[in-house]
Amino acid sequence: MNFCDNLKSLRKANNLDQKTFAKILNISPKTISHWETGYTEPSISQLIAIANFFDITLDELLDRK
Repeated sequence: MNFCDNLKSLRKANNLDQKTFAKILNISPKTISHWETGYTEPSISQLIAIANFFDITLDELLDRK
């Protein structure tokens, strides 16, 4: 699974819609959509915030084994 799919799966598993998750991260819902479709990628600080929110490692978030 790639980052885009992993992020979407994590968000849905935690019963979050894009708007709510965007509000948590203090970004726009469009940004979440862009990440989930692979149009853009988050910065390292955003990746850290996402991993911290889901209480996972960056390796898990990026699906690195």
